[in-house]
Amino acid sequence: METERVQSLVVGGGPAGLMAAGELARAGQSVVLTEAKPTVARKFLMAGKSGLNLTKDEPGDVFRRAFHGSCAGLVEHAVADFGPDEVAHWTNTLGQEVFTGSSGRVFPVSMKGSPLLRAWLSDLDAVAFRTRWRWAGFDEDALIFETPSGKRRVVAERVVLALGGASWPRLGSDAAWVPWLAARGVEIAPFAPANVGLSVPWSGHMEKHFGKPVKAARLMAGETRVRGEFVVSSRGLEGSAIYAVSRAVREGAPLTLDLCPDWDLDEVTRRLTRPRGKSTVANHLRKVLNLDPVRIALIMEWARPLPDDLAPVIKSLPVRHKGPRPMSEAISSAGGITAAALTGFRLRAVPHVFVAGEMLDWEAPTGGYLITACLATGRAAAIQAMRDRAG
Repeated sequence: METERVQSLVVGGGPAGLMAAGELARAGQSVVLTEAKPTVARKFLMAGKSGLNLTKDEPGDVFRRAFHGSCAGLVEHAVADFGPDEVAHWTNTLGQEVFTGSSGRVFPVSMKGSPLLRAWLSDLDAVAFRTRWRWAGFDEDALIFETPSGKRRVVAERVVLALGGASWPRLGSDAAWVPWLAARGVEIAPFAPANVGLSVPWSGHMEKHFGKPVKAARLMAGETRVRGEFVVSSRGLEGSAIYAVSRAVREGAPLTLDLCPDWDLDEVTRRLTRPRGKSTVANHLRKVLNLDPVRIALIMEWARPLPDDLAPVIKSLPVRHKGPRPMSEAISSAGGITAAALTGFRLRAVPHVFVAGEMLDWEAPTGGYLITACLATGRAAAIQAMRDRAG
């Protein structure tokens, strides 16, 4: 088997890997980046199909509180150095102007990921890209790759692994790396779906509401309180508000909905006491509470038999579900390499290897936190790789 020796090797062509490669190249390193797929940044491009949310314009301390998991502190430190302001500036330096939406989310003016990626790759012209190179484990200090021309053995002075977590496996984040690092003694927390919909076994009357949004609701799970939108689908509940409570729900907290978030319990009670006359319950709810058909349908789905006093149910409707949707449908994953396995971003068990991105044990909601953290940890891992190996 042919052996190649390189200065710096980056494994994984997502945002964390690309950022690490750029940082190493700017430091004067000869950099090889390998990617298992035919092209890089596939998940990044998929995320941009409905508008590439790069980061969020909010105070740094608020932004950093969004991260959870054993590596949350490590991610927060990286984001303190390369957070929302730095992401926006970096994007602008690539010729891709950004704007801030009404929710504080920051997007490229083009809204898509492809123009930004093209500009980014042009900026990485000093990096040697090797696509269709799939990492297949270690051979002593070398990394073994399956390539179109057969197996290759690569020895590098420093390695940055940025292989993603376990979500969206068809785009490359399949967690195939777990056994190879575990065999070296690296502690890895089990992966679980994050930012994912909920499975709901609907009754037949809900079918006509599939695809309908619920626009006025507050979701409550454990300590998490979120006002936002979600969608009723044939598979269950999906959308940003559901993703925001998915961690609490995954950890066992019951989920309830406040379907009249603009009124307190007393006001809802007062309105419901208006004479109903010959109106059906559904029509009465529509008239006195301005509830739309989909919210009424959810009440009928989960509150039957209807109590005499509907107000408490409307303000805290229990959601009956079967748990998170499968990992393959999750936007991101929880779990990964734990903080105990690391010194900064360096693997204690494999000292010349550094890790970044969703391989680490952290999670955050959607809204710009995920991409920012991947960029920041890729950059931080490369900086530490240069410093530690130089020492």
